[in-house]
Amino acid sequence: MKSVHYIFVIITLFIYQHVGFAQSKVGTTAAPFLGISVAPRATAMGGAFAAVANDVSTIYYNPGGLSRIQGTEFMFCPTEWIMGTNFNWFGIGINLDGTNALGISLTQLDYGEEEITTVENPEGTGAFWSASEVAAAITYTRNLTDRFSIGGTGKYISTRYFNESGSAFALDLGLLFTTDFHDMKLGMSISNFGTDIQLGGKDLLHRVDLDPDHIGNNETIVANLKTDSWPLPLFFRVGLAMDVMKTSMSRLTLAVDAFRPSDNTEIINAGGEFSINDWIFLRGGYKSLFRDDSEEGLTLGAGLNYNSSTAGRWSLDYSFVDFGVLDSIQMFSFKLGF
Repeated sequence: MKSVHYIFVIITLFIYQHVGFAQSKVGTTAAPFLGISVAPRATAMGGAFAAVANDVSTIYYNPGGLSRIQGTEFMFCPTEWIMGTNFNWFGIGINLDGTNALGISLTQLDYGEEEITTVENPEGTGAFWSASEVAAAITYTRNLTDRFSIGGTGKYISTRYFNESGSAFALDLGLLFTTDFHDMKLGMSISNFGTDIQLGGKDLLHRVDLDPDHIGNNETIVANLKTDSWPLPLFFRVGLAMDVMKTSMSRLTLAVDAFRPSDNTEIINAGGEFSINDWIFLRGGYKSLFRDDSEEGLTLGAGLNYNSSTAGRWSLDYSFVDFGVLDSIQMFSFKLGF
């Protein structure tokens, strides 16, 4: 167990140091959709899920918890996001043998379509432009002991804005440790450690005259304009979670996460979940504490579970997230376990 403690501390310090370097890149990252919290259960708890980490959505928050799920879990979460966009998350986790687990997830943000306007056609040209961003990921997690697990995720990220697009590869790493103190859990993860994104496309192709002061040269050489490359937003989470009340009929779980992104200031997320017979769930929390300019805040939610020996485990979850001047977001998900 001492070696487990050493591993946890060393990796935590190493990652914290590297995220500290990334902090100098505030406001200069690509693919901001990677920072959208997924799953209404977690969002209803204020996004404090790095140490809770006990359903398939832990792929996003802390891949180190995936081996703690039971059997196989599937989750689909479609959401009407802010400004008329659509945000969708799909995940499936498979506990292979009680020690090893595999997961697959897909994240998509669809900006929709908008008609193109020009000076000559201010009412629209009849053509439309669109934009979308996608991240496809595969996760592997292993229990090193009965209390300590580690997991990693490899993912491919693609962004497309009309005729221009770019892609990147990234890694996530997560650790989950259950302590001897009333089974309090510690969770830690780093997300999106990967390559930069550089956009390219046909709108960057232009004909140029390399020597306009002389005649006789080719005046229509095709040149490809080069855009800057931008890093992915790097996220570092450290969380605590504990069942502060647990009886045969009810349970109260409290959780708190410290969240440090490379493209913004540090925040604290906090929340809780109260369950009745593991059937009815009431949740609440607060997101982005100590960030002065945040529009996020109060989060609320509820869930229903149904266990059947023949039809598996069914879950319906809902969350409400206050976004200030951007109104609010309501998120639903369907989860099936067997």
